[in-house]
Amino acid sequence: MNKMGGSNLILLSFALCFLVTSLGASEGDADPIYKVCLEECEKSGCVGGKCFQHCNFSSDGKPIDGPWYLQEPLYQKWKQWDCGSDCRYHCMVAREEERRKLGGKPVKYHGKWPFKRVYAIQEPAAVAFSAISLALQFHGWITFFILLNYKFPLRPDKRPYYEYTGLWHIYAILAMNFWFWSAVCHSRDFELTEKLDYSAAVALIGFSFILTILRAFNVRDEASRVMVAAPLIAFVTTHILYLNFYKLDYGLNMKVCMVMGVAQLLIWGIWASVTSHPARWKVWLFNVGGTLAVLLEVYDFPPYKGILDAHALWHAANIPLAYVCWSFVRDDAEFRTLTLLKKMK
Repeated sequence: MNKMGGSNLILLSFALCFLVTSLGASEGDADPIYKVCLEECEKSGCVGGKCFQHCNFSSDGKPIDGPWYLQEPLYQKWKQWDCGSDCRYHCMVAREEERRKLGGKPVKYHGKWPFKRVYAIQEPAAVAFSAISLALQFHGWITFFILLNYKFPLRPDKRPYYEYTGLWHIYAILAMNFWFWSAVCHSRDFELTEKLDYSAAVALIGFSFILTILRAFNVRDEASRVMVAAPLIAFVTTHILYLNFYKLDYGLNMKVCMVMGVAQLLIWGIWASVTSHPARWKVWLFNVGGTLAVLLEVYDFPPYKGILDAHALWHAANIPLAYVCWSFVRDDAEFRTLTLLKKMK
């Protein structure tokens, strides 16, 4: 269930990201006034009264004029803000201020809403919520580990009785990896961070699909697990390599994620309908909450105060859902452990 809902939300987030990134032009960047501002900025390095030091450097980092000690600071290079990025941002801010004074509504620029940078972070709310989700995933994983190893009885070989322990540990690592790169990508999205974000999400969704099949169909035999996992791991690995080293095909990636996500939804929905598991209500709770959260992706609206938009609220919705997810995992571990101990008596 954890994967089911989480993967559904992640793949829909992906769909939005892919559609946004694939847009070549939006109303904002097609605006003649915005275009003129960009042209002037790229020539002068200034927008209004604000000038950018790094616009006085060539592509290899050498100053066009002036002494060597005026070279661009290291932190500027690290965050990848270049002259073009700053020109686009500040021209957008200036144009949106003019639009606001005239009573107009915000429009998208290069496929994205006009966000306000906070300490050089592009989408501060999405970054903050991603970080909180990362923390909750870590908390859920630690509580799961403590429950199995210190509160439940162990086998004679000191291993937990819960048959899916190792799989959930892998899931936790992949989930934390995804939320980390999600925060990084929303801090500053360029090709490398996008690839890392998309790769992390595909890896999580792919492994979630495997875990869905193994848990829903109660596959415990190692040979059977390998037979299920091997082709799916090969497919996901090939897809990630394709995205990173051949073509970052947003449309194809969206389709792949959608297929795996919908399949998980169907499997978990059937499982929750037929099982007598005492925590099955949490599966339904997570699915309902996840579906409502998806509406935030469908109802796309401009960021409030340049900070909080529908996508950021989607990130916020993942915070309580992450708690419900790991709550189900702990209940499942307890249910399976007690069931096995009863059979041994």
